[in-house]
Amino acid sequence: MFIQILFAVLATFGFGIIFNIRREKLIFSALVGGISWGTYLFCLELSTSIILAYFASSVVLTICSEIFARLLKTPVTSILISGLIPLVPGSGIYYTMFYILEKNMEQAIYKGTETLFIAVALSFGIVVVSSLVRIIKTGQTNRYSRNIS
Repeated sequence: MFIQILFAVLATFGFGIIFNIRREKLIFSALVGGISWGTYLFCLELSTSIILAYFASSVVLTICSEIFARLLKTPVTSILISGLIPLVPGSGIYYTMFYILEKNMEQAIYKGTETLFIAVALSFGIVVVSSLVRIIKTGQTNRYSRNIS
């Protein structure tokens, strides 16, 4: 488990370099990638649902990205996108195409559906947390603007 988290950190670090994240923010981005992959592995051991594990890890990923973005005064997406790299279901896409080329439609449909559900779980986790943060931020802004008027 530790080796997988270490390689998730290294992969996130590498993609952070490709995405031109600044040096002082790169380590935090890599840390977020490791935390998200560790959350995925932890949830996978607790539950048999791979979709739930991906959803929980995307929620933790987005929360960490929001926190680090506030601390580092940087856009959330710069940390979020590179931290999402370890969770991208690349092997699912590969095997879907592999089974299509092998004309094994039953396996292709199974893998394709699973990959689609994983992508939806990832995006739903990001949307839920980002929306809650925006609602909280808007509520704080409205509360202060009412006192000024």
